[in-house]
Amino acid sequence: MSLQAYQKTQRQSESPRDAEYRLFGQVTHALIEANKTRADFKKLVDALDWNRRLWSTLAVDCAGSANQLPPNVRAQIISLSIWVSRFSSEVAKNRGSLEPLIDVNRAIMAGLSQRPAA
Repeated sequence: MSLQAYQKTQRQSESPRDAEYRLFGQVTHALIEANKTRADFKKLVDALDWNRRLWSTLAVDCAGSANQLPPNVRAQIISLSIWVSRFSSEVAKNRGSLEPLIDVNRAIMAGLSQRPAA
């Protein structure tokens, strides 16, 4: 089986929660790699952009009336998205560390890895 076929099968069989976890893992890995090689500005900007787009997508989803998360959780995710966007701009200007972005993503991943009670 080709890698693409395997990846397609994986995406079709995973839950939305698992897909979010996987995506956060990929984005966080890109941030970690960019943090190791801060001299590679393109790698840094690409990782920041990917992370910002992820958070922006989450905020748009949380702003929609169809979202089933509790209103306070939705508001917190939207607030985090705004912070991620602002903080990313500061990092791109070389005024900050990537560690806070990495830490927030890891915290979200920890929450996603917990299974809801049946």
